[in-house]
Amino acid sequence: MTALPLALIVLITVVDVLTPPQIHLGPLLIVAPALTASFAGARATAAVAVLAIAALTVIGILRNGVTTANHETQLGALLAVSALIVGLRVLRDRHERQLAQVRSVSEAAQRVLLRPLPDRIGPLRLASVYLAAEAEAQVGGDLYAASRTASGTRLLVGDVRGKGLSSLGDAALLLGAFRAAAHLHADLPGLVGYLDGSIAWDLAQLAEQQRAQARRAQEQSRPPLPTVLRQGPRPPPPDDTGTAADAAADAADDSGESFITALVLDIPDDEAVVRLVDCGHPPPLLLHGGRVTALEPARTAPPLGLGELAPAAYAVEEFPFRPGDRLLIYTDGVIEARDAARRFYPLPDRVAARTADRAAEPPDALLHHLRADLLGHVGGRLDDDAAMVVVERLD
Repeated sequence: MTALPLALIVLITVVDVLTPPQIHLGPLLIVAPALTASFAGARATAAVAVLAIAALTVIGILRNGVTTANHETQLGALLAVSALIVGLRVLRDRHERQLAQVRSVSEAAQRVLLRPLPDRIGPLRLASVYLAAEAEAQVGGDLYAASRTASGTRLLVGDVRGKGLSSLGDAALLLGAFRAAAHLHADLPGLVGYLDGSIAWDLAQLAEQQRAQARRAQEQSRPPLPTVLRQGPRPPPPDDTGTAADAAADAADDSGESFITALVLDIPDDEAVVRLVDCGHPPPLLLHGGRVTALEPARTAPPLGLGELAPAAYAVEEFPFRPGDRLLIYTDGVIEARDAARRFYPLPDRVAARTADRAAEPPDALLHHLRADLLGHVGGRLDDDAAMVVVERLD
C-alpha cells in the first residue's frame, strides 16, 4: 500500500514535466498524502506529504517557474492541505489508541464476568460458544457456569430478559450467586430457591431506587409556585410527557418486570442420569446413539425473579445420561434466530444432520459447525444474544 502513493508522486511529477507549460498537474500531488492517511499512521502520512511538496518544488525548478505566483500558490495550498491531513491523522491515531485501551479493559471485564468453561470437569467434557448481539461485545444477557460439588457437577445456563450490555448487571448477579451457592445446597430445589431469592431481592432493591429517582425527578421538574398561591391549594403538576421524570418512572416499571429464564442441572459422578430444574428455559437436547431428543420436563418453574409465582417446591426432572451421551443446552437466541424469509433456525434438525455424519467429532467441533451454520442462517448478524453449551459424559 505504501508503494501506491509513492508511485503516484513519481507519475504525476513526470507527466507534469512532460506536458505543455499551460497544463499544471502539480495540485494532484495532494492525493498521495490523503491516500496514505487512509491506511498508515501520522508519521508515514507526514513523510509522504514532505515528498509531495518536494516533488512540486522539483516541478517548478524543471519548468523554470518556481518563483511564479502560480507555483507559489500551488505550493502554499499543498503545504496547508497536507498539514491539515497530518493533523487529522494524529487525532485519529489518538482516538484509536484510546479505543484500544477501552476495548482491552472491556474484554478483561467480560472475561471475568463470563469465565470460560473448563474443557474437562469430573467425568464430563465441556464446550461452549457465545454470540453477543451487541456490536464489539463478547457477552450480554446470556450466561453459563459450571461448578463441582462433593458428588458431581452442577451447571447453569440462563437468559436475562433483554439483550446486550444493558442486561449485564442481572447476569453478573446470577453468576455470582450460583458460584457462591452451587456447592452449599444439597439438593437442586434449595439451590434454585436461593438463586430466585437473590434475583428477586436485587430487582426489588433496584426498582425501589429507580422509583425514588423518578420521584426526585418529578419534584425537580415542577416549576416553583407564585408567592400568592403558596398558601392556597397546590395546582396540578404540568404535563411532563417525554421528560427525564417519565424516563425514570418507565425504568422503574421496567425493572419490576425483569426476570431470568434458567436451566439448572446436576450431573452426579456415580449415576448415569442428569437432574434438572427448568425455570422457563428451552429444553436441552440429548444426543444419544445418533438420535436427538428434547428433554421436555413435565413441570416447569417460573423464571428466576418471579419466585412468588413458583409452587411450594421446585420439581426436579431426571433423565438418563449414559457414557457417550451428549447434552446440548442453548438459549432462545439460537432457536428464535430468523433468516431473510423470517424462518426460525431449526436447531434439532441441524444437530441431527450433523451427528448422523460425524457422531464421533469432539464437542468443540460440533459447536464450531453450529456457530457457522447459525450465522449463515441469519446472514451474519444476530438480533439477540445466543449461547450454546455441549456436555459429554465420558465414563
